[in-house]
Amino acid sequence: MSKGHYDYCWHNYPEQSWIQFLILRILYEKPMHGYRLMEEMEARSCGCHKSMSGSMYTLLRRMEEKGLIESAWEKVEGGPDRRVYKVTKFGAEVLQKGVWKRLSAGRLLSMT
Repeated sequence: MSKGHYDYCWHNYPEQSWIQFLILRILYEKPMHGYRLMEEMEARSCGCHKSMSGSMYTLLRRMEEKGLIESAWEKVEGGPDRRVYKVTKFGAEVLQKGVWKRLSAGRLLSMT
């Protein structure tokens, strides 16, 4: 286990929780490098979320330290190597808990 690995709770970082949730969701579907991830996030948020590369890579490093994602270098023929990110088993569990919390909250709101 990484030193930052703990029972992750979305409300510990409310300003970043939806961004982290979106990152986990995208990477759960398909591992990808950071620049492609930024493009995908912008597309899925209908252009509402445009990340600066510096802040995105800082967030990815923090998520990696927490054990939510992991990365490996990928060789690219004719171009620079890229770091490709993917969700860990722990990250998938956190994602699943987050989905259930959001679904439960939606059901509670629809009951009123």
